[in-house]
Amino acid sequence: MAENLHYNENDIQVLEGLEAVRKRPGMYIGTTDVKGLHHLVWEIIDNSIDEALAGYCNHIEVVINKGNSVTVKDNGRGIPVGIHPKTGISTVETVYTVLHAGGKFGEGGYKVSGGLHGVGASVVNALSKWVTVTVYKDGKIYETKFENGGKTVQKLTEIGTCEPERTGTTVSFKPDPDIFDTDIYDYETLKVRIRELAFLNKGLSITIRDDRDDKDTTGETFKYDGGISEYVRYLNQNKTPIHNEIIHLEGEEDGIIFEVAMQYNSGYQDSIYSFVNNINTHDGGTHEEGVRRALTRVINNYARKTNMLKEKDESLTGDDVKEGLTMIVSCKHPNPQFEGQTKGRLGNSEVRKLADNVFSTGFERFLMENPTEAKIIVEKTMTAARARVAAKKAREVARRKSDLDIVNFGGKLEDCKEKDPSICEIFIVEGDSAGGSAVKGRDSMTQAILPLRGKILNVEKARIDRALSNEEIRTIITAFGTGIGQEFDLSKLRYNKIIIMTDADVDGSHIRVLLLTLFYRFFRPIVEAGHVYAAQPPLFCIKHGKTIKYVLNEQERDSYIASLNPNTKYDIKRMKGLGEMDAEELNVTTMDINQRVLRKITVDDAIEADAVFSKLMGEEVEPRRKFIEENAQFVKNLDI
Repeated sequence: MAENLHYNENDIQVLEGLEAVRKRPGMYIGTTDVKGLHHLVWEIIDNSIDEALAGYCNHIEVVINKGNSVTVKDNGRGIPVGIHPKTGISTVETVYTVLHAGGKFGEGGYKVSGGLHGVGASVVNALSKWVTVTVYKDGKIYETKFENGGKTVQKLTEIGTCEPERTGTTVSFKPDPDIFDTDIYDYETLKVRIRELAFLNKGLSITIRDDRDDKDTTGETFKYDGGISEYVRYLNQNKTPIHNEIIHLEGEEDGIIFEVAMQYNSGYQDSIYSFVNNINTHDGGTHEEGVRRALTRVINNYARKTNMLKEKDESLTGDDVKEGLTMIVSCKHPNPQFEGQTKGRLGNSEVRKLADNVFSTGFERFLMENPTEAKIIVEKTMTAARARVAAKKAREVARRKSDLDIVNFGGKLEDCKEKDPSICEIFIVEGDSAGGSAVKGRDSMTQAILPLRGKILNVEKARIDRALSNEEIRTIITAFGTGIGQEFDLSKLRYNKIIIMTDADVDGSHIRVLLLTLFYRFFRPIVEAGHVYAAQPPLFCIKHGKTIKYVLNEQERDSYIASLNPNTKYDIKRMKGLGEMDAEELNVTTMDINQRVLRKITVDDAIEADAVFSKLMGEEVEPRRKFIEENAQFVKNLDI
């Protein structure tokens, strides 16, 4: 306590320039893991996209260079090169060294922009080992360079001339390895976002190339003249549409551009994604609310007018009308008000009315002009309504079951004694045999065991009413305690860790995928919150002398053997399945929190994850066959 009395003005730090960013990078990019690393690229690309939104750029090129630096080129207007009146240095240097300096605050720069805070370029500079900015403007080439967190080592200098018609900005940067957990960029992660940006910006061409790979000399170019309609077609490529035409609706009011593209498929899951100025508003907002409200109202009105819904019939709900719907909602707004620092939800109240008007007017016209397709759509929503009623009854049955109904071991839950969810975990185990060993080898205070009998239902191919009639799925729902659908409540989750524990073979992998499909479709917030894990049982046991070493794969086996004295005699044993391990062996290798290895399951990109689940677990066989053929090379050497 005495030390606190000396707290005075000398204890107050004033961080100048970009020091604050380097001191607290998480405040600006969220995290310094691989996600934060890729966020640097998004910030620079967003600046080029803003030029495209303003109508001055039609091509962007992204290159991953050898050494994992990144270059982003565009053919926009080029950053202004004159001396900035407020800073006394060039505008290019101002943009890259001063926080909240950009063309997105007033009327003269950008009417529509994704980067609202003016911190993108300067944050990238602050968190980079070096940055080089080249500007092509007025027939001249200018260049400036920064090093070690944004320190200017070369002021903006004219370095040459170019064709008068050539304009644009090229930015190259190398993330600072002292800031990030890793500095290795993932090509697929970059490609997925770049493809998405091309869908969202009709006619914009974006190329990505990986110069770390000597074989990738041309890269991939994404350009979609159909915009978000082509996005819907892409998302539905592994599904069976129930009507051929992709419905595209758009309108504009007070500078706000709004558009929707949609198509129903024969599946049971909805894929509805919304964007504002290219930002994925994963928590929705007023633009999505306006569309959802209008969708339910328009379909109900049409069904009543055509007598498909009788007077005595209940109206269709929002859940009924979105079954099997793939939809992209895109809003370009000059002054979007986002709720939350992550920009996850749009809050502008005026957008709700605009979205409702544009969608209801256009969709009503489509239904009236296309009675055959309209009938197919309404019939699907009515079938979904009947399934909803059946599912409600099944949920009520499941709710009536008390905890006493699921504690018996015959394929049911063996719960832990602790009631504090934050320190509890549940192992979902393949088979009664492994379940028996797991019960004996667990820490009964904090570890619960739920054995499964065989493979659970593939919920990608089943409506919710059929899923809820499956005993194994009902048991999982009851054990988790969160409920599902509209009743889902993450705060009621009974376990902090949900651990899938299956054999390291084909059947074990299939069960794991079925469970992940269930979790993603019915319990997605649990996955997104990081509660789901996969146990990693060892593949080999190496014994030498009194030492026993368990390893996960062939690479670890070979590496460990290579580390031994050449004269050491050792014995290698291929591990048995979980059910063949005794309780002590299972505990030591897979369950003991001090020794085990768990793999955390994450959903970095929900849209891409949705497409993958549809491809691998959906009705269409051809996309799944193609995926297996293309990826067989990665598993051909596995010893399973």
